[in-house]
Amino acid sequence: MSGYRVAVVGATGNVGREILNILAERQFPLAEVAAVASARSTGDIIDFGDSGKELKVKNLEHFDFAGWDMALFSAGGEISKAHAPRAAAAGCTVIDNSSAFRMDPDVPLIVPEVNAEAIAGYRAKNIIANPNCSTAQMVVALKPLHDAARIKRVVVATYQSVSGAGKAGMDELFEQSRNIFVGDSNEPVKFTKQIAFNVIPHIDSFLDDGSTKEEWKMVVETKKILDPGIKVTATCVRVPVFVGHSEAVHVEFEDEISAAEAQAILREAPGVMLVDKREDGGYVTPVECVGDYATFVSRVREDPTVDNGLALWIVSDNLRKGAALNAVQIAELLGRRHLQKAA
Repeated sequence: MSGYRVAVVGATGNVGREILNILAERQFPLAEVAAVASARSTGDIIDFGDSGKELKVKNLEHFDFAGWDMALFSAGGEISKAHAPRAAAAGCTVIDNSSAFRMDPDVPLIVPEVNAEAIAGYRAKNIIANPNCSTAQMVVALKPLHDAARIKRVVVATYQSVSGAGKAGMDELFEQSRNIFVGDSNEPVKFTKQIAFNVIPHIDSFLDDGSTKEEWKMVVETKKILDPGIKVTATCVRVPVFVGHSEAVHVEFEDEISAAEAQAILREAPGVMLVDKREDGGYVTPVECVGDYATFVSRVREDPTVDNGLALWIVSDNLRKGAALNAVQIAELLGRRHLQKAA
């Protein structure tokens, strides 16, 4: 049968499982799929989405990437640094979900709806990077507006779910919430402060200028994907939501653009779903976006405090568009444009 041999590295994690689900859901043209993870998961059996097929987890340390077409990595930066170049050298194109290679000038950073043409640069290192989850959903919404009126500056505050911190983050929110109800102790372990019934303005490590690494990622990745001339400032906040990142985004444009024009553009934009009724419930929240492919935009309005300003509310399932879906879309794009093995 024609199709691709695809290895999913980090297959037992939140994003790895979601990648397997999406490969199955979208009927990605597969000749073979391998679930690959660390030694402690080796031999475990995991489902290949709802296909009814089960996969036995293979040990990454001993996995030979020769003869595999693509490897979708979502096992963290250190593992990507150690194993992605090994896979790439064996002739297997790597699509990496960590931050390890995103700012490498020889590695394309791709959101297919935004900068598909940049994928051609993958041959330099045989590695393609998947952006940070909060960057991915923002640029999907901003790209069609940038094309229409040229963005000068973006101010974004994020409301990021605990699934962005992996299974341990989700477990901590659940345990803490339960413990608070029954009066047990709720000491933080994964997060720096209590996450249940609280918000924490701190994601990733602090940098010398007072911003966090997550905020820095949003700045540099937006410039690399969309336009180096755009000025970006971000405040990234962890909120007690299990899945789905939200963003309040304030955009300043070179040219005039009305809220109505922006709504018309977003209504037609690839990957975007505009849900924007100015009434109770006429907007999308993270709870509604879970399991969906789209990046949802609501609350589109003019910002009278700057010339040519707009404000938007953007919500997306961070495990899907922010990570797994984008990785699979990159794989689809790579197959279509470059590898061309599927019938």
